[in-house]
Formats: sequence, structure tokens, C-alpha cells
Amino acid sequence: AQLSQKLYLTRKPLPSLDERKKYDHDFAMSTSFHGVHNIVQTRSQIRKMLWMLVVMGSIIMVTWQIWDRFTNYFSWPTTTSVVVQYVENIDFPAVTFCNTNRFQIQAVANLSIIFFLWSIVSGVLHAFDTSGKSSQELNDFLQGNQNFSIKEFTRNNGFYLDNSTLLECNFFGKPCYPEDFEHVFTEYGNCFTFNHMDFPAKRRVSVSGRGLSLLFDIKQAQFTDDPAFGFLDAGIIYVIHSPKEPPRFDGLGLATPVGMHAHAAIRQQKTVLQEYPWGECNPDMRLQYHKIYNTYGCLQECKARHIQEKCGCLPFLLPGNGTECDLLKFYNCVSPALNNIELMGLCTVGTHNSTCPVPCEETDYPTTVTYSNFANEKALISFSSRLKKNPDYIRENLVHIDIKYHDLNYKMTRQQKARSATELLADVGGQLGLFCGASMITIIEIIEYVFTNFCWLCVFLLLKAPEMPQWNIPPQNKQTEKKRIQEC
Repeated sequence: AQLSQKLYLTRKPLPSLDERKKYDHDFAMSTSFHGVHNIVQTRSQIRKMLWMLVVMGSIIMVTWQIWDRFTNYFSWPTTTSVVVQYVENIDFPAVTFCNTNRFQIQAVANLSIIFFLWSIVSGVLHAFDTSGKSSQELNDFLQGNQNFSIKEFTRNNGFYLDNSTLLECNFFGKPCYPEDFEHVFTEYGNCFTFNHMDFPAKRRVSVSGRGLSLLFDIKQAQFTDDPAFGFLDAGIIYVIHSPKEPPRFDGLGLATPVGMHAHAAIRQQKTVLQEYPWGECNPDMRLQYHKIYNTYGCLQECKARHIQEKCGCLPFLLPGNGTECDLLKFYNCVSPALNNIELMGLCTVGTHNSTCPVPCEETDYPTTVTYSNFANEKALISFSSRLKKNPDYIRENLVHIDIKYHDLNYKMTRQQKARSATELLADVGGQLGLFCGASMITIIEIIEYVFTNFCWLCVFLLLKAPEMPQWNIPPQNKQTEKKRIQEC
């Protein structure tokens, strides 16, 4: 093979030294790389040296600048812009309301058992330590009530919403009713969502200072959690969220005690984040049981997958279509599985390579809440007459909540790429033009020049390379080939 290559190359002899010098001279005189032709054409040695220093300095500067631009680009910098957009009308969020007391007293035979069981069940939403809680009383209850459903018990004997607990409801001047609320399970048991995502029409407001107004009767005498478990409050807790997202109470719930009037002024804030490597979001993330991606819904689905794989059932507080876990499965399998998920880090949140990275777009509703005493003396007389309740009952059981937009605008916080690929090319081209007068055509000229000289060097080395023994070629053929090469 080497011999055949030599035969081919010797038919096209290498250019002479004078021809190569002429090629180099022509390149230096014709190239669009500024300054090179001044080195070649000047006769003064001093001027030649000066131009060589200028060209070398320019090359060093442009190399440093281009390196700096590429280093900056591959650090993936971002900028953040904040824009306040005013609109004529704006979508109203979903609001989920819960009673801080979960169960009806007369329906609970053993409060401590029920509260502990509910704590185990709601542990699928938040971490809950069940160590040291085992007792003979609990084991007897679990063994004697294997068909007991904490889900159905909570639905039937937890807080309920009807005309006796929702005394007044008004949305933007129009009355609303208990039928306008969707039942959901949360860590507070039975909760009810206004403007749920299944509602067919969007609810919008066109005037700030007006929105949703509600008057609840929490019925303290009927619903009172055991203070031994830390349940000391009486009132309504609620969370404001997007209609397409599940309600999330951990650290985000707004509590209104009895005998108070809460004025909640909300703002809409939209956040747009960049995908990796500029940011930490993943635009390809999708959820199976939620309309839009959010970290809380992602965590719920992640826990549901692991629990269903390990226990063969699905807690009713988590999304999915699996068989509901009974109490024994909750106590013996689900609770240890949750601890394992926490210890092993099977469901993580935050960075782009975690199980649930941050969403690329999300909508929040920052809320400012102020309170006033409910109600004044004349209002108490009016409510007592209308509700047929004494003033003490009103002070101890009624909660008034107003939720309205502070302004008809939303704040858009957008994370943007500080430098795009187009800007990088423009910057690099600008540095080449500033220091060397070079362009893309110049780069192609230099590549062609280097490639041509490289090819000549390869041909030279190939022709001058020592011949390897050709063991498979007959001696007569070897002499013939050598003779041909000598003739060439």
C-alpha cells in the first residue's frame, strides 16, 4: 500500500523551493489579514520588525479577547428582568379552605387513635416520625378494624360545607353556594376549593378591591381536635394557589381565627426560568395526574410510584389509580416506605438533575393579610337576630374572609440568557475586525494556506520515508518497481 501511494505521488512532483516561496509571498500580499503584507513588502528591517511586533501583538490581544468571550459564554450567565403588566381583567386564583379542627367529636370513639392514624395517613404529604408510637391500644384497634377506612371516615365525619357552615358567599357581586366548592383531601382532612380546575369557566375580576367574600361557622362545639396533640387553634386555614395546581399548606397556609375579619390582598406573580445549563429547570418534565408541572405535584407522583411498587397499594392522598391502602398497610408498609424515600433521597427537589427540578414557569400569589375584630356591637345585634345565635356564639365560631386583588396587574419575573450564540459570534467577529481586520473569509484563507502546506509536508515525509520490506512481492517485481521510481 505504501509503495502504491509513492507511485501515485511521484507522478505529481513536489513544487520547488522557489515555487513554495512564491506561494507564501502571494498569500502574504493577497490575504485580508491586515498587516501581514506590510511585513513582506517593506525593505527596511526596522520597519519590518515594527510591523511584526504590531501583528504579533494584535494576534495575542485578539486571542485573549476571544478566549475571554468563550469563557464567559460557557459560564452560562443569565440576567433577570422584572416587568409589571397592567390588564383590564385578571384571572382569579383557586382558594382552598379547611377547618383547623378535623373531626366531629361525637363520631370519634377514641380521639387519640383517630388523630394518630390520620397523622400516619397525612405523612405521605409531609415527613412524620412514627417511632415510639406503638401501643397495645393501637395494635388492638388495627387488628379489630381491618376494614376501617380512614378515607371514608374522614369524608363522612370530618368538616363539611353546607348552608350551616358557609353562611355567606359572594364573588364579585354575585352569590356563590357550597356547590361551587370542590371537595379535596389535605393534611387538614376535608377541605373545599373555590374555583377548582374542573370548573368549566374561568373566573375573572375587572376591578381591584373586590373579589371573594365568605362567612364561615366552624362549629367549635362540634369540631374540636385534641389539644394533647398540639391542636390549640380554632378558625379557618386557607391557601391561595393556581387552579391547575394542588393546594399546598406546609408553610403557606393563611390562618384566620374565630371572631376575626381577614382582609387578604393578593398579587399575581409569574416567574419564567431558563433550562439547564443557564438555569435549573427542565422544559421536558410532564406530570401524569396534574395539568401543569410543579414541584409539589411531582413529589406527590414520585412518592406514589415508590409506595405502589413497594406496598402494592396507593394512599388516597396521593394521585393515581391504584388500590387504596388499608390501615395495616399504612402502618406496616407505607410509613416505613416514606422513611426510606426520605433517607435514600429517592424524591428530590431543586437542581436540574433531581427527581423534581424547579418548573420553567410558575404562578404565585403573594398575599398581604390584615385583620379586624368581627363584629362590632351593632353588627352583633344584626347577626344575632338573623342567625338566631347569641353574640358569644358569633364571637367564638364565625370567621369572615375577604380575598381581593390589590391591583389589576401582574409582575413578570423572567430569567434570560445573558449572551446568545449569535451575540457570541458577533462579539468574536468584532474582536477579529478590531485587532486584525479579519473576517470569516480571512479565516478560510488561513485554513486553506495551512492545509496546503500541511499536505506538502505529508507528501514530502511520505516520499522520504524508509521503505519497508515487501515480503510478499517477488524479487523480479521489486526490481521493476525500483527501476520505475528511478526513472521518475
